[in-house]
Amino acid sequence: MPGLLGRKIGMTSVFSADGKNVPCTVIEAGPCVVTQVKTVEKDGYKAVQLAFGEKKEKNTTKAMMGVFKKAGTTPKAHLAEFKFDEDYNLGDTLTVELFADAEFVDVVGTSKGKGFQGVVKRHGFGGVGQSTHGQDDRLRKPGSIGACSYPAKVFKGMRMGGHMGCDRVTTQNLKVLKVIPEHNLLLVKGSCAGCNGSTVLIEK
Repeated sequence: MPGLLGRKIGMTSVFSADGKNVPCTVIEAGPCVVTQVKTVEKDGYKAVQLAFGEKKEKNTTKAMMGVFKKAGTTPKAHLAEFKFDEDYNLGDTLTVELFADAEFVDVVGTSKGKGFQGVVKRHGFGGVGQSTHGQDDRLRKPGSIGACSYPAKVFKGMRMGGHMGCDRVTTQNLKVLKVIPEHNLLLVKGSCAGCNGSTVLIEK
């Protein structure tokens, strides 16, 4: 299996073998239940669907309840598919021990929402700078956004103020510092996207 679903607990720091204080993210990785097994003959591709996190039965659709009952598990909150060549059966449980031999992992999360932000925060514009190009006396404004005579329009992709955050962000090559199987915890070096308590995807 190339990865698991998990929950970001928060950040802390641990001491390495040479005495350095290393910042790390604590992730509750699994346990995940196999709820569907996709095959080439039936679905056209080979994959396994994993489920993570508890959910109330009254908040689950009848179609999904059928999937969970077939797998012999309780309703789950989050689902994800992983493509790979190993064989798993419905109802199999995968834990954080999957990463016991992994040296690095990629973590996929949803970045924190920042609401509407200007160009200085959103795109790193200089702000207080030259008083030309339509900037004049406005300290944090974008300046000119296009020609006025031809083509008389603003091109798509122009960096402007707008909604910031709530994006799918992949943080690659995070070093695995420690695996704690009894608590389903995974400690990785550095930070990953998302607020505390958010669902993340951990891949080898």
